[in-house]
Amino acid sequence: MVTRTGTRRWREGAVVAAAFVICLLGGTVRVENTLTPPTAAAYLVAVVSCAVLPPRHRKPLAVLAVTTAAGLVAQPLGLVLSPPVIAPALVAAYACALGVPGERRAVGAVSLSAVVLAGSVPLSGDLSWRDAGRMGTVAAAPLVAWLVGQAVRTRRAYLAAVEERARRAEESREREARRRVAEERVRIARELHDLVAHQITLANAQATVAAHFFDSRPEQTRASLRELVETTGHALDELRAAVGLLRQTGDTAAPDGPAPGLDRLPDLLQSFRRAGLEVSVREEGAARTVPPGVDLTAYRIVQEALTNVTKHAGGRTARVGLTWSSVRLTVSVADDGGTPAGPPALSDRPAGHGLIGMRERAAAVGGELTAGRRPDGGFLVSARLPLPPARATAHGFDTTDEEGRMPEASDAGRPGDETAGEVT
Repeated sequence: MVTRTGTRRWREGAVVAAAFVICLLGGTVRVENTLTPPTAAAYLVAVVSCAVLPPRHRKPLAVLAVTTAAGLVAQPLGLVLSPPVIAPALVAAYACALGVPGERRAVGAVSLSAVVLAGSVPLSGDLSWRDAGRMGTVAAAPLVAWLVGQAVRTRRAYLAAVEERARRAEESREREARRRVAEERVRIARELHDLVAHQITLANAQATVAAHFFDSRPEQTRASLRELVETTGHALDELRAAVGLLRQTGDTAAPDGPAPGLDRLPDLLQSFRRAGLEVSVREEGAARTVPPGVDLTAYRIVQEALTNVTKHAGGRTARVGLTWSSVRLTVSVADDGGTPAGPPALSDRPAGHGLIGMRERAAAVGGELTAGRRPDGGFLVSARLPLPPARATAHGFDTTDEEGRMPEASDAGRPGDETAGEVT
């Protein structure tokens, strides 16, 4: 700040000194085009007109009036009125272009000063061609100074507008970057929740089984502990892959694997079966390839729903349903809500953000999810995920009906048939 203030003072001093020197040199010119040393009148006009220049940025109109008046007394004092003599008035006209609000007001003040100064030229005697030439140059000089100042003002406004646009663009980029970071954090948090909730729930269930059968069934205990070691190993591997997304640039990246999908559903169900949950699957309609986002969403919804059954439900049986149609895939997970058999159930625990995460996942791919208690007991989670139009079959049309059922399998796929389409 001190450096900028000192620079400004040096610049102001240079402008005032230059105006004083030019005004004083203008006072050396005589009518006969001869040069003489500056007279006392020249010093007087130069000192008075330049002394008022420093406050020209705060009061440009007042400074223009004083410098114009100083130019008017130049000829009565024996000086030849010329552009060098009125150099302080030109500086004031330039300041008016920069500092006076309103272009009309500034040009009006400068034009009035030019007319007044030019009108004083004939006071030296009869009007001659030489006087007419001086009158024209004296009248044009303040206007030229104002035009230069106006150009500088326009240039400064343009540069300020460019800087403002650049600043706003930078702020927009920063906001967009923060928004993307927030979205990425939410996505990673959702992935971590799915991974941790699933694996830790299974590990807890397996540890519960091992503790329950520790004395009565040592072989069962050892099997549960082996499964516990395997489950925690898988959990660590998946956590390393997920945490690898948080590494900074230049860190060693974790190996990327394919995102899980419905093709890994049998392995997922088997992990829950090892934890003591009986899971059956019913599939209706003709299965087909789905977009990666929908595939991952369907897998995560089944995973989270079964994890909630293991953690919170009193029953030990769950049913997973996959209903395919030409426009959507419906994924449902229901538990029986009965009394568990065997080791103690993982119940009476506060619910987390599982349902919220499932709804967000379904909404992210354009679907919707509903969850609630069933009239006959238990809990039902149902997600309807949109699918792109199915490609034509080899016969030129899709053989599924509107609900996705195959005509010859519609009766066999009714909900009441416990063995219809079951995958074990």
